[in-house]
Amino acid sequence: MSAQSALVPAGTRALGLGFTGNLGNIDAYISAVNRLPMLSHEEEVSLAKSLRDKNDLDAAQKLVMSHLRLVVSIARGYLGYGLPHADLIQEGNIGLMKAVKRFDPNQGVRLVSYAMHWIKAEMHEYILKNWRLVKVATTKAQRKLFFNLRSNKVGLDAMSPQQVADMAQMLGVKREEVVEMETRLSGRDIALEAPTDDEDDKFSPIAYLSSDQQEPTKVLEANDTVRLQSEGLETALGKLDPRSRRIVEARWLANDDGSGATLHTLAEEFGVSAERIRQIESAALKKMKTALAAYI
Repeated sequence: MSAQSALVPAGTRALGLGFTGNLGNIDAYISAVNRLPMLSHEEEVSLAKSLRDKNDLDAAQKLVMSHLRLVVSIARGYLGYGLPHADLIQEGNIGLMKAVKRFDPNQGVRLVSYAMHWIKAEMHEYILKNWRLVKVATTKAQRKLFFNLRSNKVGLDAMSPQQVADMAQMLGVKREEVVEMETRLSGRDIALEAPTDDEDDKFSPIAYLSSDQQEPTKVLEANDTVRLQSEGLETALGKLDPRSRRIVEARWLANDDGSGATLHTLAEEFGVSAERIRQIESAALKKMKTALAAYI
């Protein structure tokens, strides 16, 4: 199903609401939407009460259909973000349906006024998710600044200090916030990897980004590890008596894979029980841990 055809709610022909022919084209959809009849205030209230009190889905659909032209009108104002018109309308339609579901006819306001917030909210969310791979606005304040700056900025050139000051005063924010958001808006996404396999074209960031292993903190950590394994270990072993050192080396340092001598093997060597070997090993490891504290 195309984005345009997905815009049309199911069952519209059965309700006699005016959708006929092929609506796969966005212009045809907009033309059909503009021909849908508007509701009077009395009809709107009656339908809204029927939905609220009886869960009348036919009433809900009539309320939605009669306000589709509002979504089209609002979506037209967001075409400058470079996103498909049909997708903007579709997201707005979702907001309209949410508004219809929550609309209370006893509040004394028209649905058109109530629905505008929900329609714009869905479009804003869609724009922020799809305008850039990297999010340009995450907090509520940043989102508000994003849309205000986009709609009030004139041209594509960088703003002068005076323009920044004027914009900050108009929007009621700090100059630094305007500068930061303008920087985010003017930036563009760059592919991390080259788009082709041609060796001559591989000048994308992935080709020249340094390894994190060369970070100063990583280098220092590696040096500390080497020092701990050599100097520190030798110092710790030097704190042990010959028997304790022999047991630790046989148990933990004899093989690189950690498969050292068993307690029973060492018990036979020293003529004591395996439990005594375990006690000597435990005491030796605690003593080594204390000696190694200076190297951690």
